[in-house]
Amino acid sequence: MSLKIVYMGTPEFAVAPLDAIIEKGYDVVGVVTVPDKPSGRGLKLNESAVKQYAVSKGLKIMQPVSLKEQGFLDELAALEADLFIVVAFRMLPKVVWSMPKMGTFNLHGSLLPQYRGAAPINWAIINGEKKSGVTTFLIDEKIDTGNILMRQECAIGDNENVGILYDRLMAIGAELVVKSVEGLADGTLVPQPQELFLPEELRGKDIDTVVDGAPKLTKELCRIKWDNPVSKIHNLVRGLSPYPAAFSTITDGIKEIDMKIFEAQPVDGTCGASSNGIPAGTVVTDKKSYIHVICSEGRLSLEEIQLAGKKRMKVKDFLLGFRDIENFRFI
Repeated sequence: MSLKIVYMGTPEFAVAPLDAIIEKGYDVVGVVTVPDKPSGRGLKLNESAVKQYAVSKGLKIMQPVSLKEQGFLDELAALEADLFIVVAFRMLPKVVWSMPKMGTFNLHGSLLPQYRGAAPINWAIINGEKKSGVTTFLIDEKIDTGNILMRQECAIGDNENVGILYDRLMAIGAELVVKSVEGLADGTLVPQPQELFLPEELRGKDIDTVVDGAPKLTKELCRIKWDNPVSKIHNLVRGLSPYPAAFSTITDGIKEIDMKIFEAQPVDGTCGASSNGIPAGTVVTDKKSYIHVICSEGRLSLEEIQLAGKKRMKVKDFLLGFRDIENFRFI
């Protein structure tokens, strides 16, 4: 095909769409990704998932430290691409996204205009949403505000965590990127303002005040507050698993130990702190097969956890080696 594309991305999420457009026969004339970063004890240079894929396909790779470097801009312009595609990359300066004649579009992991920001997949689950999806949109001056090309939604399972949803949206997103390229190439796709995708009763209002955002995840967000209802805590655990993971601190009154919680389930038919006077964070256990933690409304049954400095394990395995959990409480 004659359409020339420059693709920009970094993590594994961005590999599937790149592979999909290559499989469709589009001409990817360049791939832009982050510079290699030293990691580990030996400070070995770590390549992004997108770079590893691009190397395997023999694609031209660019790794600028700054997207405003004149040398990079000259190299990018020399490719004479018709379209730039961005998936899980960094914010682009206008001098970059305005360069191709067909514009630059981004794949976002939510149903825009909902969940603009850095962590849309996490926040959809944290907020207890029943559906999510992906959106392609044209980049403009602001973050995640450009005109929408296409959207594809999917249901969120009651016990689905962000890792599972991430993988599903990665596959859906790859298909949507291809459809968006096809629609732009043949002129059948008409970009539409995000306001048109608001519920009818919200149209005409300030869009920034009626949609949920998806800001970066902070350590404080990841700390469980046991005086919340069990449903809210369950959603937090799902929305942060497997990374960065919700956590809490357990104490026996002397020592304190951080614990990550990867899997947990509300316990049906149980009372919480508000109804029976038991303090939130209290441990209920048979010391063999389960650990329940009292919440303000209900109990949460821990299923897969990890103490600081230890490996991740099922609660039954944890109880084999941690025999006095009943003497601890969750802060």
